[in-house]
Amino acid sequence: MYGTWNFCSAGQIVFGNGARGRLEELLGRRGIENVLIVTDAVLVEAGVVGKVVDPMSKLNVEIFDGGQPEPSLAVAGQAIAAAQRINPQAIIGLGGGSNLDVAKTAAAVLTHGGTVQDYFGSDKVPGPVLPLVCIPTTSGTGSEVTGSIVLTDEENQVKVAGLSDFLRPTLALVDPELTVTCPAKVTADSGIDALTHAIEAYTAVDYRSLDGRIPPGESSPFDGSHPLGDCLAEKAIGLIGENLVVAVNDPENIEAREAMALAATLAGMAFSSCGVALVHALEYPLGGALHVSHGAGNGLLLPYVMDFNLNACPERFARIAELLGEPVSGLSQDQAAARAVDAVRTLRQEIGVPDRLREIGATPEMLPALAEKSFGIKRLLRVNPREVSQSDILQILQQAL
Repeated sequence: MYGTWNFCSAGQIVFGNGARGRLEELLGRRGIENVLIVTDAVLVEAGVVGKVVDPMSKLNVEIFDGGQPEPSLAVAGQAIAAAQRINPQAIIGLGGGSNLDVAKTAAAVLTHGGTVQDYFGSDKVPGPVLPLVCIPTTSGTGSEVTGSIVLTDEENQVKVAGLSDFLRPTLALVDPELTVTCPAKVTADSGIDALTHAIEAYTAVDYRSLDGRIPPGESSPFDGSHPLGDCLAEKAIGLIGENLVVAVNDPENIEAREAMALAATLAGMAFSSCGVALVHALEYPLGGALHVSHGAGNGLLLPYVMDFNLNACPERFARIAELLGEPVSGLSQDQAAARAVDAVRTLRQEIGVPDRLREIGATPEMLPALAEKSFGIKRLLRVNPREVSQSDILQILQQAL
């Protein structure tokens, strides 16, 4: 059987230092005069929101600044209420992936009604939403080009996701200058998140084999690895290997910031088509229970999952090692593949991401319940290059403890 693959992204991507200065023009072309910006108080205080709003002198701009890291359903509800009061022509998400996801959620509910919960799962958005503009201030989630939202269900202590191509932004405006004020920890966490996206997209099951993993009557929001995704993921991995440590240690290095902004966007384009897999399936319940940032959780788990997956696609991991600057000449494929895991462990240590679950509050008693929740996220596990059981997941968590 020959599979097919599909690729979507934001309607338009505008990238470059100072790109925020084009926002009024770009909105004006679309006949948009009234907008709501979904952001947070930290970015208001840091002056980042002003850098975006000040050039839009001809527009009517309202601001919702109640965004939070790893936002809850309640935060999304507050943003929706603000949008319903204002009834804007477009919604602008400004900030990290958390703010962008809240903006997407607000656009969906404002357009189609219902509640936040109505849009969790795959293809639950019935049609196009209010025009969305996403402006990232971190280099990590790639949410500016994806059709996914992730929020925290605090009652059930798990992160929940919605996926729909109708949630992809009309316009992704990526201005690396807006990331310069990003703190070192956020730069590190978001950067390792982008690396996780690129590696999981690159090592996803081949698109021609994915159909065999999908039960009759079900579909997959992802297509598995494919040629276009490979190009995007490889470029992202190389850029991150060369620039993440520099961006963390020298935050005003605009060349490193620009490279990381590009890497995050490319990785977002790759994973939102090819998929993310076991790392994310593990992190969703972990992050919900321990309130660790999504990027730090992914970065902690990444090398443990890579080690589990090595034998499923050693040629891919050998290439990852090369892209991360590991000397692989003269090594066997398996030896080179193992270097990829070493490279990620070293990178994680250099930027200060934790390497043990106990460092973020996990206990042995928590692991079976976390493994059970992870094993239930089938849409991600099907994309993993190696088929995985609940006992495999528990073993990985135990190794990471």
